[in-house]
Amino acid sequence: MRNPKAMVLSVALPLAPPEAILYDGLPLGAIDAIKAAYGPVVQILDPPKDGFDLTMKINLTKLPPDEEQRNALLTQIASVREVVLGAPLKLLLKHLATKTVAPNVDKLVALVHRPNESFFLALQPDKVTVVYPMRFQDSIDIVLATSFLQEFVEARRTAALSNAPSCMWSPVPPLELKGMDADALNANAGFVTFVVSPRHVEGRKLDKTVWSLLTFHAYVSYHVKCSEGFMHTRMRRRVETLIQALDRAKSDAEKLKKLVHGASFRRMSLNEGN
Repeated sequence: MRNPKAMVLSVALPLAPPEAILYDGLPLGAIDAIKAAYGPVVQILDPPKDGFDLTMKINLTKLPPDEEQRNALLTQIASVREVVLGAPLKLLLKHLATKTVAPNVDKLVALVHRPNESFFLALQPDKVTVVYPMRFQDSIDIVLATSFLQEFVEARRTAALSNAPSCMWSPVPPLELKGMDADALNANAGFVTFVVSPRHVEGRKLDKTVWSLLTFHAYVSYHVKCSEGFMHTRMRRRVETLIQALDRAKSDAEKLKKLVHGASFRRMSLNEGN
């Protein structure tokens, strides 16, 4: 903040699991992805600040003069975490568009997903198989996520989604993950598999596919929490309805009690009546 013409932005990435491969603390292709996304506006500082994996210096004087372009670039800078973590995924899917496999890369690649968690890419020239071990902490989330993912697979079979990547769910690791460590395959909500074809990464489809695959676990978590909140809301409304019914029954009982135990009548003489 001392220099009004520049700003320093530091990013801490999720803690990488042992099976994930990093280059100088960053995912494969992250430096090139940052340069391609931000151009001369951003300068990468080496080494990064203590406690962070990446530190960038943003030159505010080089922002586009057009307001719409400037806001778009600032939004992309705010999404630097996705740019960095999505760099290896984008690089590998670019080769799929040309029906080739990236050189010097294993056929099974583990990418940083969440802290101490990975998702896996099985690379072939004509397709890329993406496998997600789904893990949740709360027991209710596990049940809801399992049900949601099974319905997710069923929805993919509808005619309207025939062009989407094929989707499968399994309670056990698929064959593509054979030989991986048991810790990497620890999943309490099963395994979700997508098969991405070259037609899914053609042209502008590449960025959308990368974003969808990178944020898939967050997508599932969001809908699980929404489902849980919806059920809690319905239960609260049901309880309120029952309480209101009990209150009405109580008031009706009190009225009947007053009628039964109300004032008694006695016979009056003619003189008293006059």
